[in-house]
Amino acid sequence: MSKSWADTLPPLRGTLRRNVPLAPLTWLRVGGSAEFVFQPADADDLAAFLEALPEDVPVLPMGVASNLLVRDGGLEGVVIRFGGPLAKVEARGGTILAGAGALDQRVAQEAQRAGLAGLEFLIGIPGTVGGAVRMNAGAFGGETKDRLLWAEALDRKGALHRLSNAELGFAYRRSALPADWIVVRAAFQGVPGDPEAISARMDAIKAEREAAQPLRVATGGSTFKNPPGHKAWQLIDAAGCRGLRLGAAMVSEKHCNFLINTGGASAAEIEALGELVRQRVRETSGVELDWEIVRIGRRTAMELAA
Repeated sequence: MSKSWADTLPPLRGTLRRNVPLAPLTWLRVGGSAEFVFQPADADDLAAFLEALPEDVPVLPMGVASNLLVRDGGLEGVVIRFGGPLAKVEARGGTILAGAGALDQRVAQEAQRAGLAGLEFLIGIPGTVGGAVRMNAGAFGGETKDRLLWAEALDRKGALHRLSNAELGFAYRRSALPADWIVVRAAFQGVPGDPEAISARMDAIKAEREAAQPLRVATGGSTFKNPPGHKAWQLIDAAGCRGLRLGAAMVSEKHCNFLINTGGASAAEIEALGELVRQRVRETSGVELDWEIVRIGRRTAMELAA
């Protein structure tokens, strides 16, 4: 890949930075650096950037990175970060419009203020709207597909597309959104409700999450998807993996479908621990766990030589 493509871009209103450490941006606090990070001023700025970007340059949209494991060798290409108008949330009648960079929790809060029910489950999801659309994020009895009206996404040439709920082809923790399209905005449908009752439901979800999940440590979201007919955490617990350690990486004792960086863990340690958990579950139950955390980036030369 040419190293000079960044010098050929047209004038942009956003910011483009080189060699940006990603560990401070991820929940797991691990990983190498991104070759470039671009924060567009708005959707039009991102479209112009994509239109000018050579097709061989990898692009990765990144929200709060609550479900990302960035490998220690870092990322080639460009990481897209969202702010400003691309993180805005507003209520319009019975609809909540949200930029891709908006926190899922902010969508729930705005819906509550507008007296719209049905979006309370989003208060328990520690991600952003773009990721929620991409993976049909869900928790506490709700999924993105249940309330999404449409999403707008840019393709690699910068063209804008609006996709309906049906066109997004939602299934468990996935959508049919093309892999190289970037969500920029989404609309959610609420139903009229009592703001106090909505707030009470959100408080109950937050309390349940606080009681069940490790929230004040370096961790990600759920590590593995629930296999059909099973709960991942129950399989992991039955395999004797609760509290299992590998270096500074550990399976949470509070909720064993969470991996924890106890301090100074490498991405390689966390990924290897996850693979060890998968192996033990396979051996004890015959069930194959699939990663829900998305693993991205290059392994280091040391890892490749091992």
